[in-house]
Amino acid sequence: MDYLIDDGMEITLHFTLKLEDGTVVDSTKEKAPATFQYGDGNLPPGFELPIKGMASGQSGSFQITPEHSFGQHNPQNIQTLKRTDFGDEEPEIGMVMSFADKAGTELPGVVKTIDGDRVEVDFNHPLAGRTLTFEVDVLNVTPITKH
Repeated sequence: MDYLIDDGMEITLHFTLKLEDGTVVDSTKEKAPATFQYGDGNLPPGFELPIKGMASGQSGSFQITPEHSFGQHNPQNIQTLKRTDFGDEEPEIGMVMSFADKAGTELPGVVKTIDGDRVEVDFNHPLAGRTLTFEVDVLNVTPITKH
């Protein structure tokens, strides 16, 4: 019996994520395939929707818009910090830094500009605002076994 991707299923697949220009952002092709439970939050919902109903042995290529992947680029997520906020670390443009917000959640940010004592950090997801191509090769679909 061929199971289809849906809630309650464990899926093993290879995927490749590409930018608009074909640049590969992430891929399991050269590594072990990804195994996860459908709906467990491992994939953003926008990536789960197109693969729903696929069976083992099927492949697909899907365009995922920013709304369904990592959101639009939000100018409010760009913060200006003081150089002293970095402690002993010397900020450099392009450097990824991790900051804790008020709730203690780690937020990665990328240093955009440095102007004297002012450092501009972009807390948007690096893929925010991008339309992505999500290519999948479904290797296996099985019901989740409850132990």
